Amino acid sequence: MPKWCHATIVEKKVWTDGLFTLTVNAPDVSSFEPGQFLQLAVSDGDQRINRPYSVASPPGDNLEFFIVLVEDGQLTPKLWGLSEGDTIEVAERAAGSFTLKKSPAAEVLWLISTGTGLAPYIAMLRTDEPWENYEKICVVHGARHKTDLAYTAEMLDYQQQYPGRFKLIQALTREKCEGIVSGRIPALLENGQLEEIAEAELLAGNSTVLLCGNPAMLDDMEEKLGQRDLKRHRSKAPGQIVLERYW
Repeated sequence: MPKWCHATIVEKKVWTDGLFTLTVNAPDVSSFEPGQFLQLAVSDGDQRINRPYSVASPPGDNLEFFIVLVEDGQLTPKLWGLSEGDTIEVAERAAGSFTLKKSPAAEVLWLISTGTGLAPYIAMLRTDEPWENYEKICVVHGARHKTDLAYTAEMLDYQQQYPGRFKLIQALTREKCEGIVSGRIPALLENGQLEEIAEAELLAGNSTVLLCGNPAMLDDMEEKLGQRDLKRHRSKAPGQIVLERYW
């Protein structure tokens, strides 16, 4: 069992109903690598209810967690009900290998996600590591509705700050909006729209691809990337794909 630290909610940002970011002050949490996850917990009587969440910020006293409400879940309704000043518990140590240190070198870094799978990428982008190690970074974020797209302003700032080096591609499956591509991410790869918008090729010889989010997207993307000779990256068998399953 993890060792628990007390934490205080310092901000609750609601992106849309049921989609929110909790910022917690947790100075006793040990340092970690961006992309790793921490357990969050609340008490329900004598029972502690906990679940892992990728951290949407680098190490520091204040940590962000990007969360979607699961109405019949045990934990997220309780997290949704929290306000500034409330307390929760956070595991002292993070876990997981979904980090840039565990990812292969390449010219282009593709950070592909659906929903709250965007969280580890936000943490990574707030550090120097991706900017120092990759010539170009392409973030692809898929969601159902425009209101489900979070952290947009921050990523558009990166696009202005790093012209030609950073590209944000947002994709919606349930509505059409100007400036946002429509369709599932695997289909957008197959029909060439991802590479056209990114102004970058996604090839085994030039790309590292991180995948995080819906398992159906992960499976479909791994299959389509395999058709381009990209394969899962392993310590004893280097490849180009690193993935994190959210459920």
